Order: sequence, then C-alpha cells, then structure tokens
Amino acid sequence: MSEGSSILLAEWDTPFGLPPFSKFNSDDFSKAFDEALQKAEEDVAAIAANTDAPTFENTILALETAGRELTQVASVFFNLSGSHTNPTLQATERDVAPKLAAHSSKILLNADIFARIKSLSDNIDSMGLDAEQKRVVERYMVSFTRAGAGLDEASKKRMAEITQRLATLGTQFAQNVLADEADYKLVLKTEADIEGLPQFLIDAAKEAATERGDEGAYVITLSRSSIEPFLQFSKRRDLRETAFKAWASRGEKPGDTSNLEIIKVTVALRQERAQLLGFDSFAAFKLDDTMAKTPAAVTELLENIWKPARARALEEAADLQEMAQSQGDNLEIAPWDWRYYSEKVRQKKHELDEEEIKPYFQLDKMIEAAFYTANRLFGISFKEIDDVDRYHPDIRVYEVLNADGSHRGIFIGDYFARTSKRSGAWMSAFRKQHRTNGNVTPIIVNVMNFSKAPEGEKTLLTFDDARTLFHEFGHALHGLLSDVTYPVISGTSVSRDFVELPSQLYEHWLSEPEVLERFAVHYKTGEPIPQALLDKLLAAANFNQGFATVEYLATAMVDMAIHSEAKDDFDPQTFEKEVLERIDMPSQIIMRHRTPHLAHAFAGDGYSAGYYSYIWSEVMDADAFEAFKEAGDPFHPETAQRLLTAIYSAGGKQSPEQAYLDFRGKMPSIEPLLKGRGLAETEVPA
Repeated sequence: MSEGSSILLAEWDTPFGLPPFSKFNSDDFSKAFDEALQKAEEDVAAIAANTDAPTFENTILALETAGRELTQVASVFFNLSGSHTNPTLQATERDVAPKLAAHSSKILLNADIFARIKSLSDNIDSMGLDAEQKRVVERYMVSFTRAGAGLDEASKKRMAEITQRLATLGTQFAQNVLADEADYKLVLKTEADIEGLPQFLIDAAKEAATERGDEGAYVITLSRSSIEPFLQFSKRRDLRETAFKAWASRGEKPGDTSNLEIIKVTVALRQERAQLLGFDSFAAFKLDDTMAKTPAAVTELLENIWKPARARALEEAADLQEMAQSQGDNLEIAPWDWRYYSEKVRQKKHELDEEEIKPYFQLDKMIEAAFYTANRLFGISFKEIDDVDRYHPDIRVYEVLNADGSHRGIFIGDYFARTSKRSGAWMSAFRKQHRTNGNVTPIIVNVMNFSKAPEGEKTLLTFDDARTLFHEFGHALHGLLSDVTYPVISGTSVSRDFVELPSQLYEHWLSEPEVLERFAVHYKTGEPIPQALLDKLLAAANFNQGFATVEYLATAMVDMAIHSEAKDDFDPQTFEKEVLERIDMPSQIIMRHRTPHLAHAFAGDGYSAGYYSYIWSEVMDADAFEAFKEAGDPFHPETAQRLLTAIYSAGGKQSPEQAYLDFRGKMPSIEPLLKGRGLAETEVPA
C-alpha cells in the first residue's frame, strides 16, 4: 500500500475529520478500494457466520458499522469523480463500479444474513425495539427483498450479474456526457459574434476562453450558466442554433461517446431485473417503494399538469411568434429561438432587463441569504474556515453551529463551472450524520456550475441561478440537520419522491421580500434592489412557466414511458420521438434533458423511472409553504419547529406520508402547485 492509499483508509486526525486531500492523489484510490473491499467483506462474513441468535445489535447494528473504510474511501472518491475528475479517476471509476456492485450483491443476496434479518422482522414486536430501530429493521428487510434475497440461487446469480453490468453502464454513460460537455466550445472572435451579449456574459466567456487557451476570443461552453444566457441574448440566430444543437445532442453523436447502445442495454437489464422480482415493468418495481406506489398514479399526476401547462406554453409560443414578426424577423419559432424572443417578451410585458437584475444577485450575497434563512428558521449559523485542506482552490468551507454555539457539521460550497466537473447542481456527503459510534457529525457539499467572474470581479447570478443555490442548500440542510441514530435512515436517505421536498420548499424563501430586500444589493454600490424593480421581478415570477413546465414534464413522461412500456426492439431516439408525438409536444420546445444525456435516469439508478419526483415533491412543497402563509409569517417559529422535527431532522425515521402528516396535518392537493406556477386559470382546449 502506498502512503496515500493508507491515509485514505485511516481515521483522520484533521480539523473536523475533513479529508486530508493534499495527502493523497488520484492513483491512490485503486489500491485503497482493493483493501477496503477486502476488509468490508471480512466484516460481512463475520456477521453471516455468527451462530448466536439474531439480535438488533449483532445483525442490524453490525451491518450499519461494517465496512467503515470502504464507506470513507467511496465517499471521497465519488465526490471527486463528479466535481473534480481526471483520466486517472475516470479509469478507476470504470474499474471499481462493477466491483462495488458485486460487493453489494454479496451482502444483499447472502442467504445467512437475510435469514437473520427476516427473523428480526418476523419477531419485531417482541424484541423490545424502539420506533427508530423498528424502522431500520423494516428498511433492511425491504432492501434485501428488493435486491432479490428471497429468490432461488439461479435467479440470485443472475441478479448479481445484472447489478454489476448496470453499474458499468451507468459509469460509462456519465463519462460520455461529461466528455461531450468538456470537449465542446463555441469560439466567438468578432464583434458580430458577440452582438447582443450583456457584459456579464462577455466577461464570463472571456474567462472561459482564457482557461481553454483561446486568448483574445470568447468561449461559450455547455455549462448551463454559459449556454442559457447565450441563447437568451445572442442576436446571431446561426450561432444560437449551433450551440443549441450541441447542447441537445450530448450523448447522441456517433462515436465513442454515444450513449444510445448503453441506454438500450440498460433498459433491457432493468426490465429483466423487475421481472425476476415479479413485477410487470421496471417502473412498477421502482415505484413500489415510493409515495407514488404505481406508474398509473404518476401518469395521472403528470397528465393533469400537462394539459394546462401545454395550453400555457402554446399561448407563450404565440407571443414569441408575434414578437419575432414585430421585429421584422420572418421565421417560425424554433427551440433555439425560444429564450431569445422570450427575453424580449419579458422586457415588454414586465419591463425587466436581465442586465438590470443581475447586478443585485451576487453569489456571495445569495450564499449569505441562504445562511440567513437557515438561521431564522432553524437557529443554526455558519462560520467560514480558511485553514483546512480542500480539493480545489475555489471551494469554500464553513463550520455549522447550533444555536448554543456547539458544532453541528461542516458545509462545503463548490460553486464554479470547470471542465473537470459534470454539469448540473447537486448535494452530496463526505460523511453522513449518525450515532452508531459516538456522535458523528455530517460533512455536506453543494456543487454547482456558475460561470466564474474574472479575477477581482464579483460573480453575478441570474434569479434562476439563485433559485438553484437555494434548492441545493435545501438538500444540504436535510443532511446537516439530520438527527438520527443509524446511517441507513440518515439525512436524505428517504423515498426518492420525497427527497426533493426539503430542497424545493427552501426555494420559496428566496422570493420573500425580507430576504430580497436584505441581500439583493447592488454589487458596486451596496444599495438594496429598488422596490419598483423588486415588484416587477416578483410579478414576473410565473413568466414562461408554460415552457418550464412542459420541458420538465416531457422529460418525466418519456422517462416513465421508457421504464413502463419499452419492448425488445426499443430504440431510444425512435421511442422518445413517439412519446413526444403522443403527448403532442409543442414543436418549439424540447425535453429539458433528452434521453441520450438523461443522467438522472441512466448515470446510475437514482432517478430512473423517478424524474417525476420533482413535480411530485412540488405538490407537497407548494402546500407545505401554505402553512407559513396561514401562520402569517414566513419564519413563523412554531411552524419552523414542526418543519425541523418532522422533515429536515427526521431522515427516514418514518414513512414519507407520516412525515408530511406530522408537519402539515393533512396530505397535499394539487391546487397550490397549479396556482404557484400560474396554471390554475389556464384555459385548456377541449
């Protein structure tokens, strides 16, 4: 073992137990994984070989604490492979993914361990367990059963093979998308090329060009914070079309980075897995352990929202067409035109100019706003730490403190786009909160892809960027505020269609006047956003919601259809087209994430047959924020305390239905969501 790989396995004597990033490098992970896997398998073998009668301690707690080194190595590795990867890490990821899947199968398909868990489950009421322990036993029983522990030996062997193959395919899918994103650049060289672009985008494009060796030019990348404003402001329709088609075709181009065959094989293997477990489709299997329960329930929700959303989107498309004609542009609105003309319609209807808004949304101030909101709601505070190891110079590290000043956890913010980072925004954990071996506090990270301002300048965000920051920070709070005993139910370890509730709910506070008046201040003068501009910004909150809802719903409906209906002759491109024709997708809009780069569904199993969960959770978050409105105070202390106890700190202590009932006292309805998106009054054509 090299020194670096040994350090990866050791207990770290570092501030707050943070990973000592400078003590190891990329080629240390392969050896560290090998040793950690061997140690983890020894831990599991000891549990399986135990001849004592099963107890919670010698079975469940033993499983919860087994493989400490593997958990530690994997947590660091997969955070780095997403946020700051390189060819060595990618090669290790391809190598280790099937090994980790095989290790998981050895545990979940182990007959001796399953027998011990089943014994505990069968006798759960006579074992003197508390409510949390009973819930943990229940989750273990569900996990083992859904993995195939109750199948015959031949079927278990096939399940293990499928799991390993899917792990390899998911890794390659993600790496292909990242390669397409990292390799692309639209180089702008002339004044005509940058016509219409606001100064903040010109500055960011100049910085991107410098980073990529194109000194003196401007570069648009496939980072959302680069390409979306380019599509919004560029007067060059030819360049908008070029950039848009590159964005839309990630993972689809012929060659080594094509994901089409990966999707075909993945869908077939998932269907086989579901059938081995007795389900008609993978969607039926996946939803069986969620709030939604069935594909029919999801389809009903999506269709109920689709009708008014599509009607609104067609109204918006007509407005764009009229705007184009009024400017003498003789064209039919295409997908690469939507954001450009939508910005002009927005300026006309709401007198809002992005260049006027953006100076009031500094990254630093929006981080402060997220922290302020958490302090008002939950009493926690954030103290930036400078003298700690970090994996990239840009990341920021904060100690999170309870109201009494005691240590709560660590929050890491990684905000800027770079070629070593996959696109999008997400929350993850270097360490989850639990109390199985003392009080282990969480280390939570938010990763985003904002365009970094030039040296010495302030990074400015769009309002949507700021909303993304609040969304991911809501996830972070779900991890930081977790207050459970066992890792398996810690933090975000909840049903997939419940996990988005804390994040989407948190977005509401960004739009609160108290927050905006305090933190939406001009980056040069420090003056608060003028009331007139603030009023216009909030009044325009539902502008373009038909478009936003349609592009999202189309992705969710295609995802659900693929995993419910795909047959042996499934072809991703043809199937996507057929589903979009069936739902009568407006020609001016495409899916938010087309199938070849739908990482939510195919770069692993997380949101497969699960992309719907954002809108499912939004039904809850719209209703949940009504509780604060009913109390007459967005920071109402008693309501905030219920929210903390029932949802943010509870992890998976109880079912998501019970968690919501504990907070709200009733299950939600769809009306607040339609009202919040401005779709409640939309006329749906007969």
